[in-house]
Formats: sequence, C-alpha cells, structure tokens
Amino acid sequence: QVTFVESGGGLVQPGGSLKLSCATNNLMYFSAYNMAWYRRASGEQRELVAEISPDGRPNVQDAVKGRFAISRDNAKRQLYLQIDNLRPEDTAVYYCNLAGLGTLDWGQGTRVTVSS
Repeated sequence: QVTFVESGGGLVQPGGSLKLSCATNNLMYFSAYNMAWYRRASGEQRELVAEISPDGRPNVQDAVKGRFAISRDNAKRQLYLQIDNLRPEDTAVYYCNLAGLGTLDWGQGTRVTVSS
C-alpha cells in the first residue's frame, strides 16, 4: 500500500519560511509520476498549490506563485515544498499526492499555522 508521510509544518510568524517534505512509501516508479502538493484550510476544500513533472518542471498556482517552490528528489522518492513569506491565509494542512485525478489514499498531512 502506498503511503505519503508529510513533515516540516509548524507555527511560524508572518513573513517566515518553511520547507515541507513528503516521503512516499511503496510508491513504485515515483520518478514516473507527476506529483503535487495540496492544502486544506479549516472549513475549506482541499486545493492544489503546486505540481511537478517527473523531470522536475514545476507548475505553481497563481495564488502562491513567487512564494511557493516545489521540488523533488527521484532517487530518494521525496517531494518538497519551500514556502517563503508566509501569510496567515497559508494556514492549512498540507498534503502530497499524485497530481491530477488519480490521487491515492491521503496521508495525515502536515499542519502549517501562520500567526503572530
């Protein structure tokens, strides 16, 4: 069974930075998949924030472009999300998964709270 284990979240002040990591367990051929980061704010639906192609081409949603950067390490089967200049509206639980419609079971996510 494929599992995603997200980490790196925490409480940070506005303007701060975090780097989120996602370990993919039992995801064979990780390097062949488009991967993505999503987030869900309290009371909201989960939304896509960034995705990345197998060869590392990023596609970051306009709402967070310039502050979010997605990357991957195919050898380690890990996905990353660098978040800079955090804003209170970035407060959410962040998840990784396959990009597109074929998402797999969701992990627990990692909570990011932006507050002074």
